[in-house]
Amino acid sequence: MVSLWRASRRSITTIDDYIQAFQYGGNTYVAPTMGPTQTMPGVAKERLPADFVGYAVQAATNSVLFACLSVRQDVFSSVRFQWQRLTNGSPSELFGTRELALLEEPWTGGTTQDLLARMIQDADLAGNSYWTVQADQLVRLRPDWVDIVAEPIMLRGGRLGWRRLGYIYSEPDGDPVVLLADEVAHFAPKPDPLASFRGMSWMTPLAREARNDNLMSAHKEALFENRATPNVIVSFDREVKPDSLAKFQARMDAEHRGPRNAGKTMYVGGGADVTVVGSNMQELDFTRVQGAGETRIAAAAGVPPVIVGLSEGLAAATYSNYSQARRRFADGTMHPLWANAAGSLARIVRTTGPVASGAVRLWYDARGVPFLREDRKDAAEIQGRQAQTIRTLVDAGYTPDSVQRAVDAEDWSLLTHTGLFSVQLQPPGAGQASDPAVRALAMALATRLQLPAPAPDASSSQE
Repeated sequence: MVSLWRASRRSITTIDDYIQAFQYGGNTYVAPTMGPTQTMPGVAKERLPADFVGYAVQAATNSVLFACLSVRQDVFSSVRFQWQRLTNGSPSELFGTRELALLEEPWTGGTTQDLLARMIQDADLAGNSYWTVQADQLVRLRPDWVDIVAEPIMLRGGRLGWRRLGYIYSEPDGDPVVLLADEVAHFAPKPDPLASFRGMSWMTPLAREARNDNLMSAHKEALFENRATPNVIVSFDREVKPDSLAKFQARMDAEHRGPRNAGKTMYVGGGADVTVVGSNMQELDFTRVQGAGETRIAAAAGVPPVIVGLSEGLAAATYSNYSQARRRFADGTMHPLWANAAGSLARIVRTTGPVASGAVRLWYDARGVPFLREDRKDAAEIQGRQAQTIRTLVDAGYTPDSVQRAVDAEDWSLLTHTGLFSVQLQPPGAGQASDPAVRALAMALATRLQLPAPAPDASSSQE
């Protein structure tokens, strides 16, 4: 089946060509237009739920969601890509080749940071990010216009699972474009439990939390716009005429409605009785209730509240737990995302030269990310320990170049020994000269400097 795809790779340009390419074993695998699953003959098509636009609008209008998305995007887009050598199956040193130019300038005027920012944005809002290579540049496929096509895996007359065949990209005003599985880099860090290959946005479980946060913001806005004070009920005696009631209402709205009239003293005439109803923000514990919702949103995003700057996080923030929160965010959220992105993009990066020989992988280089740097004290301690390690290994007879590479890569298999050892490891007298001329010169120098004469050479005494 794979050889059939590759043989037809250059001829697949329409849906009809796509259908013909998936004729195998007497069966025609037809891509259906609707529905997540199909029985044989046929294929399944996983379509992204119609919520990408809704999530994008919600993220642009909700300050908490926008803050979490911004922090994730800023840190995620700070790394760069390198090849990592695998020595005996263990990760080793990083190096670069010209094949990485596709990721360093993915399109005209684009950078690695632009690419990563788009990848995490699509993954956060839609759960999926799709990229393909055309004319030596990367092309973004809008996730809600992409369908994943799969065929069932049959075993003993039953369906065992699904095999991914390719992707169909369909813009609303354009013809569908068919792409094979090895032509698309699919980044889906959060798998959708209801799909085989599709990812899920971390915003999906937050629909109610985001709605509640919007409602609380709307409540606060309405409070300031409508009255800026608790609700009041003004009652009148039955003798008050409707015209007088309307005039009183208009005057009261003009003098006491809106945030600029907050705190003004209210004067009422005879026949009017003012009663306060409802609760103010303090009685509702508004800040605490809203802060709890913000914390749950940040937890789903994998960002500690103190990193985002949310109220509950700042209330418990110190320099100590901020450092711990930063490490939690880096180790628990960013590193898995970087590793997944590197593995996804490796599918569409050409591997030639030393990379094609194997034993390497596409990896991320986070050494230049300021967010991940330890404070100056920790950095000084780490450098001091590395210096001690380098000195010890060089004194043990290893070449300085191999020692530096091994310490940087944390891979001792890179060490190369010179065959020479420290003098402390030599037998007594092993380094003494046996040449009579050299020995005479040493005795002359010792006499002139009034030093003890060298011990007699055992080999010369035997002669």
